[in-house]
Amino acid sequence: MEHGFVQVYTGNGKGKTTAAIGLAVRAAGAGLKILFCQFLKSQNYSEIKALGQFNRAIEIRQFGNESFVTGVPAESDVSIAVNGFEDALTAVMSGIYDLVVLDEINVAIRLNLIMLQSVVQLMKNKPAGVELVLTGRDAAKEVIENADLVTEMKETKHYFSKGVKARQGIEM
Repeated sequence: MEHGFVQVYTGNGKGKTTAAIGLAVRAAGAGLKILFCQFLKSQNYSEIKALGQFNRAIEIRQFGNESFVTGVPAESDVSIAVNGFEDALTAVMSGIYDLVVLDEINVAIRLNLIMLQSVVQLMKNKPAGVELVLTGRDAAKEVIENADLVTEMKETKHYFSKGVKARQGIEM
């Protein structure tokens, strides 16, 4: 790509990771090389199984423990996230990838697993030909200000409020 932008998918609605996956699939169809990094996740969700079928075009790396972080992060959560961000930073700066997705990075920032200023520096200093996508609820003001595109998913109504659990193939 001649010029890559920074995209942010945030908000309390469903679809942030799904939108990033859709973009990754589209990019794979165009022959681009994609790195899909998931912070705070390590499970073999259906989305990971599907992306794995694009193994020549889409590389997947997960940086999380067995369960999603709730409450105060453990030391291992911090360590995994920091090491993962260093790995992702190296990958972005390598120029090997056309599209790099940092899934749930906004949540990792909010939980103080990754320093906001480090992410903002990456946004500002990424190679010109790399498209960078950051997902997750509660994107910091500085992330939004430094992005080229921001989409906010807004929950208007969700069946979770009626007690419906996450369903295989739909939410997980």
